[in-house]
Amino acid sequence: MTSSRFGGALTAAALLIAQPALAHVSFENGQANPNSTYKAVLRIPHGCDGKATLKVRVRIPEGIVAVKPMPKAGWKLETAKGAYVKAYQVNGEAVSEGVTDIVWTGSLDDAYYDEFVFQARFTDAYQPGATVYFPVVQECDGATEEWTQVPAAGEDPHSLKSPAPGVRVAGLAAAASQVVKAGPLTLEQPWSRATPGAAKVGGGYLRITNTGTTPDRLVGGSFPLASKVEVHEMRMDGDVMRMKPVEGGLEIKPGATVELKPGGLHLMFMDLKEPLKEGQTVKGTLVFEKAGRVEVEYAVRGMGGAPAEHQH
Repeated sequence: MTSSRFGGALTAAALLIAQPALAHVSFENGQANPNSTYKAVLRIPHGCDGKATLKVRVRIPEGIVAVKPMPKAGWKLETAKGAYVKAYQVNGEAVSEGVTDIVWTGSLDDAYYDEFVFQARFTDAYQPGATVYFPVVQECDGATEEWTQVPAAGEDPHSLKSPAPGVRVAGLAAAASQVVKAGPLTLEQPWSRATPGAAKVGGGYLRITNTGTTPDRLVGGSFPLASKVEVHEMRMDGDVMRMKPVEGGLEIKPGATVELKPGGLHLMFMDLKEPLKEGQTVKGTLVFEKAGRVEVEYAVRGMGGAPAEHQH
């Protein structure tokens, strides 16, 4: 992949998705449900002052247990284990020790982006509304980036130079899985992501299951803070990730579950009238070919970027 492929001006949609991932190390999903298992996808968007990343170290905070890192092709995976300050209950059993550090060793050129994945359980040590910070250190060839700063009470984490990536524990209302039934269709956990003040597009995500015997098709919707809603997909065109509308709508086959998520199929809220803010909920509708109009409520999560830079 050459830098010239990315040299042109990106569309507003590409900027919305790409910008947050370019500056800081962050998690793909910046929100977890209380007392539940969380899939952490850590994004490393660049090296250290142009130098390749050789190690990625993640410190696991107290109260985060049952940590299982995912092996990564071409990278050596190591963990450190230790005793917890206290025992935590996991599936009815007391857990008093576990993984405290994860280290991936390999090589990631500064020109590329990558993700490092682990699974962990948030215990009841963290109440709804709390934000849990995971210090991360990038070791490069002769340089280091330490993403370890934790904001003081009332301080904006975006004002920090090297903020530790954080995960917010959802409030009780947001944590409850929203399930909407529309005939044979089941719609689960609609959500969106906070947007920068000048952004003109936003993203919508959810899971749709068709329990019927005939297909249906998601053809559009409405969103009060946008002029229109479109269904988009992302796919590789050579070595460039491109995004485009799904022509004719998104088919939901009988017995199938389709997940709209960052980096794949998703909704685009076009021409935003105002920014989407973390913690708010916004009602909207989805329109299906057979099920008709279905009301949903999107929970807006923290700004976390997106899997990769892409172009239309």
